Amino acid sequence: MGADPLTMPPSEVDEEGDLLILQVPPEAAGDRLDKTLASLAEHLSRARIQALLGAGAVTRDGEVVRDGSAKAQAGPYAILVPPVLAADPEPQAIALRVLFEDNHLIVVDKPPGMAVHPAPGSPDRTLVNALLHHCGASLSGIGGVARPGIVHRIDKDTSGVLVCAKTDAAHQGLSALFFHHDIDRAYVALTRGAPKPRKGTVQSLLGRSAHDRKKMAVLRSGGREAITHYETTDLFGPADRPTAARVRCRLETGRTHQIRVHMASKGAPCLGDGVYGSGSPAPAVRAAMAQAGLTRQALHAAVLGFIHPITGEPLRFEAPLPEDMAKLEVLLNDL
Repeated sequence: MGADPLTMPPSEVDEEGDLLILQVPPEAAGDRLDKTLASLAEHLSRARIQALLGAGAVTRDGEVVRDGSAKAQAGPYAILVPPVLAADPEPQAIALRVLFEDNHLIVVDKPPGMAVHPAPGSPDRTLVNALLHHCGASLSGIGGVARPGIVHRIDKDTSGVLVCAKTDAAHQGLSALFFHHDIDRAYVALTRGAPKPRKGTVQSLLGRSAHDRKKMAVLRSGGREAITHYETTDLFGPADRPTAARVRCRLETGRTHQIRVHMASKGAPCLGDGVYGSGSPAPAVRAAMAQAGLTRQALHAAVLGFIHPITGEPLRFEAPLPEDMAKLEVLLNDL
């Protein structure tokens, strides 16, 4: 099972890059190695895996593996991914909604449309740029040049609560909490139609889609375990055939696009999701979305709770729905 460097214990993050340990399951043994590793590594394409193999960055039992066409063997493979060579992010005076701050960490309510850290397509105006201006040089350096202080991420167009580390000790403690799933995370999604059943748990393997490497998908084998507990809290439109719903999702794991994929798999994708929201909402819902100004997936990280990694104090933060989702919910209530 692939490991996300942002949620790996500090001992598994190499100072010269991110060390990924990918566990090839027995049922994948015998498949092409490059294809198998790419299916397990959420953030690495098959071409990137092939380049890393050629560079001698992949090992098994301490031995370098270079042939991507070789048959994969069951068990762990280690990949040392070189750090991104990016210019140092510049501090930028961007307003932040700070929910909590002390000498060790800062909790913010990220607005929709703001990327967490610089990346292709979002070179600046990110949360990192804002934090560098707000916190100065106090951010933890474990995340590397491009993502100082960043312990976990939410999508650019998802809003809500994020915690960032200001010291290395806090970063290590928070990373361990995320790695062991000792974090309370709840999201609010406004969905097209309502999930069936209305309440339940989605447990699946999640990994890159074989048809579109930019998308995640529920897989039969490979990928990483993803668990979402969900409950429909409001229905909009006709009671017997709702056209939209408010769904509360609690994450047990935190995979890329997890809630968006899981809600789509239950027949109720997030409204406004141009990647996983196949099909069109009812005309009245489309009109409400336009009136509310919703131009992104209707997903909000509403709750984040954890034990302070330094003081041991239990902390819990809630962020209200941002303007676009709050207005949309009011309009949906009138359907």
